[in-house]
Amino acid sequence: MNRELYVGSLPYETTEEDLVRLFSVSGVVQSVHIITDKISGKSKGCGYVKMSTVEEAKDAINSLDGALVDNRKITVSEAREQKPVKSAVTRRPTTRIKPEGQKDFRK
Repeated sequence: MNRELYVGSLPYETTEEDLVRLFSVSGVVQSVHIITDKISGKSKGCGYVKMSTVEEAKDAINSLDGALVDNRKITVSEAREQKPVKSAVTRRPTTRIKPEGQKDFRK
């Protein structure tokens, strides 16, 4: 079990301070991060909460999964490890087939 929790279906107006208050009933909150859109900066309705112990994280899942926050039923579950970012695929230049008689001026 991990100490980091995923929180989904959050109201878009929820702040990090709101999540700290909400999860403090289960124990000490070490960190909170709400996922936001890179361009607009608005919440995407999900985030991560890190509790201080595994027991507190389990208690938060048991007590807050399915809870109503501003009339929205939130989901609280154990956060999964982030997938490694794949690097961009490098492409080889395509070779052109030249019609007979044309010269290649590239060197």
